[in-house]
Amino acid sequence: MKSNKIIYVMGVSGVGKSTIGELLSQKLGIPYFDGDYYHSKANVDKMTAAIPLNDDDRQAWLETLNNLAKEQLKTNSCIIVCSALKQKYRVILNAGIDEPIHWVYLKGSYEQIKQRIEARDDHYMSSKLLASQFEILEEPKDCIAIDITLSPTEIVEKLKKQLTEKTEFGLFGLGVMGKSLARNLAQKGFSISVFNRHVAGIEENVAVNFKNEFEELSDSLAFDDLQSFVNSMERPRKIMLMVNAGKITDAVIGDLLPYLSEGDILIDGGNSNYRDTKERADYLKLKYIYFVGAGVSGGEEGALKGPSIMPGGELAAYKKVQPYLEAIAAKDKNDLPCCTYIGEEGSGHFVKMVHNGIEYVEMQLLGEIYSVLTAMGNNPDEIAAILESYKLTANSYLLEITEAIFRKKEGNDWLVNKIMDKAGNKGTGNWTTITTAELGIPSTLIASALFARYTSFYKEERIEAHSNFGSNIQPDLDIKAILDAYQFARIINHYQGFKLISEAGKAHNWNLNLSELARIWTNGCIIKSDLMVDLVEVLKESDNILTHSKIVELVKTLKPSANKVVSECVLAELPITSLSEALQFLNSYATANSSANIIQAQRDFFGAHTYQRIDDASGKFHHTNWK
Repeated sequence: MKSNKIIYVMGVSGVGKSTIGELLSQKLGIPYFDGDYYHSKANVDKMTAAIPLNDDDRQAWLETLNNLAKEQLKTNSCIIVCSALKQKYRVILNAGIDEPIHWVYLKGSYEQIKQRIEARDDHYMSSKLLASQFEILEEPKDCIAIDITLSPTEIVEKLKKQLTEKTEFGLFGLGVMGKSLARNLAQKGFSISVFNRHVAGIEENVAVNFKNEFEELSDSLAFDDLQSFVNSMERPRKIMLMVNAGKITDAVIGDLLPYLSEGDILIDGGNSNYRDTKERADYLKLKYIYFVGAGVSGGEEGALKGPSIMPGGELAAYKKVQPYLEAIAAKDKNDLPCCTYIGEEGSGHFVKMVHNGIEYVEMQLLGEIYSVLTAMGNNPDEIAAILESYKLTANSYLLEITEAIFRKKEGNDWLVNKIMDKAGNKGTGNWTTITTAELGIPSTLIASALFARYTSFYKEERIEAHSNFGSNIQPDLDIKAILDAYQFARIINHYQGFKLISEAGKAHNWNLNLSELARIWTNGCIIKSDLMVDLVEVLKESDNILTHSKIVELVKTLKPSANKVVSECVLAELPITSLSEALQFLNSYATANSSANIIQAQRDFFGAHTYQRIDDASGKFHHTNWK
């Protein structure tokens, strides 16, 4: 999986570039080209006459060497020797090359090099030109700098070691997800560098200890020094950040920037806010650094065995990291990677945010099913058996793990009975709810699931309220009706989620493919399900799944049970915020003539906000003096 690469050996005349280039060629087994042989006759005549070359003289020569490099890269790596004394010369030599580029800078003193030049009699370059070369020399910052006081053999051995230890991909941050992704990359055969910060007495030798723990990481490079980590990778560097969203991400980017080079790529694999991602991409673009915001779903196990990955950013940047992301992603039923280019900057983290919003609802619905089944007198083992039966027609990853949760015991009691009923959140549900309100899209289920979590945190107040208002009425329901209501609510949840993504795509001018998005959510991610598999084909026909004939008929079949379940639970005073909101939303959505005309009349009455008339096809806005 290694890419071909270019090794430029540079320095002033007389440092031994040709000798080192030829020896290194033999040691690495790749072709070597001496840039001096590609000078025009006019340039050679000028240098023979001890006249320094100017930038115009060098332009065509540098472009020739650049074309030579591109041609060689089609079939192999190669070494090219040339002075490349100025940064702008090196920019020309690098132009249009996506493959890794390594700069070797042979460094020596003026006197030392002058003696070498005067000792040779078979070269057109005179020692008289050496001073002019030192005058224009701009030492490269991002290079392998070698002191020429070493012998040629020592220099080549040192270069071989550094060049052959360059890795393809970097992973910054070795938390749970970072470690799993690093192992996944290594298992796929990629050479990787891993980094974790050093905090005395708290986080010491994390990367080294992690490498030593797993056999697949034996060839990886481990660091707690940032500059060494960055320099260990081939250019353009591809570094995936697995750190907490927010200020920490910005701090990490700030720490990395001094060591990065033009064309390097940072991949943010955390749960960042899509607005922050867009700002970071715009900022880094000014630094000529690519930024890819990639949503990653699947948890610890998914990250190791294959997550669903949602990358957004410049397409050119994605193309360079595509082989790595697709290799570690989960595979769909057709063995295609559950990773696809989502769209422009911010889009990857946006769809991951909505993914998490859908996830909030899926989890809340299962929690409500648990409440209903418990109120009917079922214990956790019995609930697990019921959920197992649901897998025949409504299977999903969350259903499977929830069944397993109900079967887990600690001593003589079920563990779930000992878990405090306070549900936390990390912000994505909050962001989704804010975003759907800003865009004016009724993603009501995501909001209901979020507020259910917020309500759960008032444990002490809920205990007091239960003593005042609580009841223990058993609902009169059958298992099949509950399953139907659950399936009904899930369809509405997925409609709202994909509708939010569709409308956001239009608002932000993202070119989104909803069917392809559903496809990469069929495996590896938290919301994978049989329903998602069905939606891949449904969304090929329409962005609105509630207009598809198959879904329409299914909703009609399930809705009577949803009516029954919600009605019984309301009478039994059971909290089913998302189950009931799914039903209320469809009732509202399917009302051709709603009560919104009253609201608009009220707005016009007290605020002169105007209204449109159904008997005026022009769409004109009217105002009435209501008094």
